[in-house]
Amino acid sequence: MTTAVPTATTAGPRSTTVRRLLALGRAEATLLVRNRTALFTALVLPLLLIVTLHSTLSKEAESNPGLDVDSLLVYGAVGMILAFVVYYNLTAAYVGRRGELVLKRLRTGEARDIEILLGTAVPSLALGLMMAALIGIGGSLGLHLAVPVNPLLMLIGLVLALATMIALAALSSAFTKTVESAGITTLPAILVMQLGSGLFVPLEVMPTQLADICRLLPTTPAFQLIRIGWFGTDGSAPATDFLGSWGAAGSHLITGAVWLGLAVWGAVRYFHWEPRR
Repeated sequence: MTTAVPTATTAGPRSTTVRRLLALGRAEATLLVRNRTALFTALVLPLLLIVTLHSTLSKEAESNPGLDVDSLLVYGAVGMILAFVVYYNLTAAYVGRRGELVLKRLRTGEARDIEILLGTAVPSLALGLMMAALIGIGGSLGLHLAVPVNPLLMLIGLVLALATMIALAALSSAFTKTVESAGITTLPAILVMQLGSGLFVPLEVMPTQLADICRLLPTTPAFQLIRIGWFGTDGSAPATDFLGSWGAAGSHLITGAVWLGLAVWGAVRYFHWEPRR
């Protein structure tokens, strides 16, 4: 009579949400590094726009003597970097992976839909945050800007801005047929971010009615939360302290949450996982 000898089995690492996100992020980062056009748009174009921004703010300061050019330059530069590196770059990434049927194949595996979308966004988010941090910290030290009034409010505004851009990128990809056409389909939203969200033209130098309309645009609340958390004001009122900044941020928090909900709904409703025939 023989006795069966149990054989040892070695199980691989347990698949978790974090592991799947990191794996998808690594794969997407490799593709990003190989794409010179995407790298140029993400790394060089925002820096070129900063030079234009400085010139524009300097001219605005001539007719508005109280305008704080240094703080607006750093704030606007951070916002534009996030707009190009996250929103534009991610829209092109979604379109490219959809056309290559990568998204369709990923849905047959363990990763959930939200993990696929966030995993694809990881390199854009990481690059955008790194560049924004370098500009923000370097600019603040070089220009001797004040320390943030409310860092928590800054963080909330940053998370709200990034979440809204991811949802808008997914939504924009639904109306973008090719990677090459992403520059056209994302242009309206980028112009709205630059000109209507107080990045290129400060809201306080606009006519009152126009500024009120711009404060209701999709990305304006998030950017204004960053500005209030950083400098204690969005330009429409005198600077406040930590407690006062929460009161100034109230309307922006509500408007930003509403736009985020609408952007997520639109992304879920219209996003395509494979090329449309």
